[in-house]
This record gives sequence, C-alpha cells and structure tokens, in this order.
Amino acid sequence: MKEYVVRAAVAEDAPGMASVHVESWRQTYRGIVPDTVLDDPDMPGRRQRWWVRAITEQAEGTTAVVVAEHLGQIVGIVSAGRPRDDDATWPLELFVIYLLEEHHGSGVGARLLHAVVADGPAALWVAQPNPRAQAFYRKHGFVADGASKHEGIPEIRMVRDVRTPTTHLGAAGRRDL
Repeated sequence: MKEYVVRAAVAEDAPGMASVHVESWRQTYRGIVPDTVLDDPDMPGRRQRWWVRAITEQAEGTTAVVVAEHLGQIVGIVSAGRPRDDDATWPLELFVIYLLEEHHGSGVGARLLHAVVADGPAALWVAQPNPRAQAFYRKHGFVADGASKHEGIPEIRMVRDVRTPTTHLGAAGRRDL
C-alpha cells in the first residue's frame, strides 16, 4: 500500500506543484488541447509562478492550497477558495485538483478534495471531455447544474449542495488541516 502525506503547501513546493500541474495536463488533455500548448517550454515556469501566487493567497487567508506527497515527491495538488461565479450560492469553489496518473485510484484524490472543501457545499468547473474527473466529482456528491463555458475547451459547472453543518474555509478564508 502506498503511503501519502497530505499537507498545506509552502513556497518551496511551487516547482514540484508546477511539475504535477503540467504533467497532469499532458496526461489528461493530450488530443483535446493542442500539443503546442501542452508542450510549450514556458509552461512549467508559468505554472510555477501561478502556484507561488496561490500559496501567497493562502498565506493571506483567501485560498487553501494543499499537496500530496509520496516518498517525498509531490504527486497531487489542490486549491480552493471563495467562489468566482456571480450566481454562487455555495461558500467554496474548487479551483484545481491534479494527481499524477499513476496515483489514480489510490484514495489520495479524495483526501486532497476533503482537505480543501471537506463535505460541504462547493462548486467547480470541469472540462466537458473529461469523463474520469466528472465521475470522481459525482462520487463525491457533485452534480452538473447546467452552467457551461468555453475558455479554450468546453467546461461544465458541477455543484454540491449539502445542508448539514460542515467544516470549510473559516472567517480568515483558510481551513486548517
């Protein structure tokens, strides 16, 4: 059985997080997103800068950013925070969750999801042509609500409306692990 550590991200994690982000995109979106985008040599650097900003926002209390490690290597990443949609009736939005393919089915994806949104109400946007991710979200109580958008690839919004008390981002905007 594989052992994982799920913990809050720190600035030193940004390079490993960028690597997981880029590799996950390549594993998931090859054939959907143009190869020129996926293989852009500047992509890892852009993702690293993106994660540095996300970790900074976590320190400011506006997002939660969490990593999963296996044998000292980052293999999964997740981020959530206040919703961006104008019509949001839920307190949290899952911004990203990526797990290297060889760790799919290990249970660590569920641990990452729970680390940032627990069992509470939340929403997310997922690529329309990503049935595996959609099935994962359905397994965790999310359903498509009919909203869609197209920003490079078609996406659908999935929401989870839970009317029971839950733990989620506190007054400071951050959930302690």
